[in-house]
Amino acid sequence: MNRFTLTAAATALSALVTPALAADKGEVELAYVEWSTEIASTNVVKVVLEDLGYDVKITPVSAAAMWQAVGTGDVDGLVAAWLPTTHMHYLEKVTDDVEDLGPNLEGTRIGLVVPSYVEIDSIAELDDAAERFDNKIIGIDPGAGIMSKTELAIERYELEDITLVEGTGPIMTAVLGDAIDDNEWVVITGWTPHWMFAQYDLKYLEDPEGIYGGEEEIHTIVRKGLKEDMPEVYAVLDNFHWAPEQMAELMVWNQEKRADPYKNARRWVEENAETVESWKP
Repeated sequence: MNRFTLTAAATALSALVTPALAADKGEVELAYVEWSTEIASTNVVKVVLEDLGYDVKITPVSAAAMWQAVGTGDVDGLVAAWLPTTHMHYLEKVTDDVEDLGPNLEGTRIGLVVPSYVEIDSIAELDDAAERFDNKIIGIDPGAGIMSKTELAIERYELEDITLVEGTGPIMTAVLGDAIDDNEWVVITGWTPHWMFAQYDLKYLEDPEGIYGGEEEIHTIVRKGLKEDMPEVYAVLDNFHWAPEQMAELMVWNQEKRADPYKNARRWVEENAETVESWKP
């Protein structure tokens, strides 16, 4: 048998063995919200666990459904918990049924965001400038924690001429981009890290009432019993940690035309082997 035949045989054998290995190690299911941050992180974890031999299913849901699913044990975990502010009310409902493995990324923030050319600097100034913003704050999905915080901000700052508009992350960034192209005023529910801060010159509106809290962290949450059921999976999720600039690199790739988040996650894993190795048991 020549070298080329041996190579072909090895490739065929690998194709047969890999699914069997995945089946032997079992299925892992992770839930996430379709924010650019969570699309990036969840796909990276999926790739890492697949390379260890697991069959990994990732399910996009609303924030409320994500927390409920891990609380009931319907999914194994999530790497998308914004704490201590954005998702705290969800955590409080399931705290006895989950385990918080701590932050996988520090230095996050939420709030109301405008283009830097907008001539106000505080949420307290929004109502007087409501017409310039078409009387709207452009939001995301209604179940997101940042939306409930914004409803509270509207009440606390007495924004009588401002309405919060529900939508999605992609719709929100599309409206932002269109407004910037036309040099118009726009205010959105924003968070960092996010690719839009790399693409546009933006600023947070000051929040003197502290509605949106200070710096946040993104935590990993798993169902109770995962450590005993799947110790290797638990260890990877417990070790998973990266920096905002690493996440931002992947998010920028995901904004490219016809981008595939899964393929980009695999590329990121391959190009950051040393970091990924530190997550493994």
